[in-house]
Amino acid sequence: QVQLVESGGGLVQAGDSLRLSCAASGRPFGTLSMGWFRQAPGKEREFVAAITWTGTFTYFSDSAKGRFTISRDNAKTLVYLQMNSLKPEDTAVYYCAARDAGNSGRSYVTGTYDYWGQGTQVTVSS
Repeated sequence: QVQLVESGGGLVQAGDSLRLSCAASGRPFGTLSMGWFRQAPGKEREFVAAITWTGTFTYFSDSAKGRFTISRDNAKTLVYLQMNSLKPEDTAVYYCAARDAGNSGRSYVTGTYDYWGQGTQVTVSS
Protein backbone atom coordinates (compact mmCIF):
# COMPACT_ATOMS: atom_id res chain seq x y z
CA GLN A 1 0.00 0.00 0.00
CA VAL A 2 1.22 3.47 -0.85
CA GLN A 3 0.63 6.43 1.42
CA LEU A 4 0.69 9.94 -0.03
CA VAL A 5 0.72 13.11 2.03
CA GLU A 6 0.45 16.52 0.40
CA SER A 7 1.62 19.79 1.90
CA GLY A 8 2.28 23.36 0.88
CA GLY A 9 -1.20 24.64 0.13
CA GLY A 10 -2.47 27.96 1.37
CA LEU A 11 -4.03 31.31 0.60
CA VAL A 12 -2.20 33.49 -1.88
CA GLN A 13 -2.92 36.42 -4.15
CA ALA A 14 -3.20 36.30 -7.90
CA GLY A 15 0.24 36.32 -9.46
CA ASP A 16 1.91 34.65 -6.49
CA SER A 17 3.67 31.30 -6.44
CA LEU A 18 3.28 28.16 -4.36
CA ARG A 19 5.12 24.89 -4.22
CA LEU A 20 3.21 21.78 -3.27
CA SER A 21 4.97 18.70 -1.99
CA CYS A 22 3.85 15.11 -1.80
CA ALA A 23 5.62 12.59 0.39
CA ALA A 24 5.24 8.96 -0.62
CA SER A 25 5.84 5.87 1.47
CA GLY A 26 5.01 2.20 1.51
CA ARG A 27 6.63 1.14 -1.72
CA PRO A 28 9.90 1.89 -3.57
CA PHE A 29 9.35 5.35 -4.99
CA GLY A 30 11.16 4.51 -8.20
CA THR A 31 8.40 2.05 -9.11
CA LEU A 32 5.77 4.80 -9.20
CA SER A 33 4.70 7.35 -11.73
CA MET A 34 3.20 10.40 -10.06
CA GLY A 35 0.53 12.91 -10.87
CA TRP A 36 -1.19 16.00 -9.52
CA PHE A 37 -4.90 16.58 -9.90
CA ARG A 38 -7.23 19.22 -8.55
CA GLN A 39 -10.88 19.59 -7.74
CA ALA A 40 -12.72 22.85 -7.41
CA PRO A 41 -16.10 23.09 -5.63
CA GLY A 42 -18.87 21.68 -7.78
CA LYS A 43 -16.47 20.42 -10.43
CA GLU A 44 -14.95 17.09 -11.31
CA ARG A 45 -11.41 16.23 -10.40
CA GLU A 46 -9.10 17.26 -13.23
CA PHE A 47 -5.59 16.50 -14.31
CA VAL A 48 -2.87 19.06 -13.66
CA ALA A 49 0.52 17.41 -14.23
CA ALA A 50 2.30 14.05 -14.25
CA ILE A 51 5.84 12.76 -14.18
CA THR A 52 7.30 9.38 -15.06
CA TRP A 53 9.25 7.33 -12.53
CA THR A 54 12.60 8.50 -13.89
CA GLY A 55 11.49 12.09 -14.12
CA THR A 56 12.39 12.05 -17.79
CA PHE A 57 8.93 12.85 -19.07
CA THR A 58 6.43 15.35 -17.76
CA TYR A 59 2.91 16.16 -18.85
CA PHE A 60 0.69 19.14 -18.20
CA SER A 61 -2.86 20.23 -18.69
CA ASP A 62 -3.37 23.18 -20.99
CA SER A 63 -4.16 25.38 -18.00
CA ALA A 64 -0.94 24.39 -16.23
CA LYS A 65 1.39 24.50 -19.20
CA GLY A 66 3.87 27.35 -18.99
CA ARG A 67 3.01 28.21 -15.38
CA PHE A 68 3.45 24.96 -13.44
CA THR A 69 6.33 22.54 -13.24
CA ILE A 70 6.43 19.05 -11.77
CA SER A 71 9.54 17.41 -10.42
CA ARG A 72 10.54 14.55 -8.17
CA ASP A 73 13.33 13.62 -5.82
CA ASN A 74 13.53 9.85 -5.77
CA ALA A 75 16.06 9.85 -2.94
CA LYS A 76 13.67 11.79 -0.71
CA THR A 77 10.52 10.12 -2.12
CA LEU A 78 9.01 13.50 -2.84
CA VAL A 79 7.18 14.94 -5.80
CA TYR A 80 6.69 18.68 -6.21
CA LEU A 81 4.32 20.94 -8.06
CA GLN A 82 5.72 24.43 -8.51
CA MET A 83 2.90 26.80 -9.38
CA ASN A 84 3.69 30.28 -10.68
CA SER A 85 1.51 33.15 -11.83
CA LEU A 86 -1.43 31.75 -9.92
CA LYS A 87 -4.93 32.76 -10.93
CA PRO A 88 -8.21 32.69 -8.99
CA GLU A 89 -9.35 29.85 -11.23
CA ASP A 90 -6.50 27.73 -9.83
CA THR A 91 -8.38 27.62 -6.53
CA ALA A 92 -9.04 23.98 -5.70
CA VAL A 93 -8.05 21.07 -3.54
CA TYR A 94 -4.89 19.61 -5.03
CA TYR A 95 -4.34 15.88 -4.86
CA CYS A 96 -1.21 13.83 -5.32
CA ALA A 97 -1.67 10.49 -7.06
CA ALA A 98 0.50 7.48 -7.80
CA ARG A 99 0.36 4.49 -10.10
CA ASP A 100 2.65 1.68 -11.11
CA ALA A 101 5.48 2.89 -13.33
CA GLY A 102 4.53 0.24 -15.88
CA ASN A 103 1.01 1.54 -16.28
CA SER A 104 0.67 2.61 -19.89
CA GLY A 105 -2.67 4.31 -19.45
CA ARG A 106 -3.06 7.96 -20.25
CA SER A 107 -1.42 9.95 -17.47
CA TYR A 108 -4.25 12.47 -17.45
CA VAL A 109 -6.93 9.90 -16.71
CA THR A 110 -7.98 9.85 -13.06
CA GLY A 111 -8.92 6.19 -13.12
CA THR A 112 -5.42 5.03 -14.04
CA TYR A 113 -4.09 6.02 -10.62
CA ASP A 114 -4.25 3.57 -7.76
CA TYR A 115 -3.25 5.72 -4.81
CA TRP A 116 -4.38 9.15 -3.70
CA GLY A 117 -3.50 11.60 -0.98
CA GLN A 118 -5.99 13.51 1.14
CA GLY A 119 -5.42 16.75 -0.72
CA THR A 120 -4.24 20.25 0.16
CA GLN A 121 -6.29 23.41 -0.33
CA VAL A 122 -5.01 26.14 -2.61
CA THR A 123 -6.93 29.40 -2.61
CA VAL A 124 -6.00 32.26 -4.91
CA SER A 125 -7.59 35.60 -4.23
CA SER A 126 -8.03 38.25 -6.90
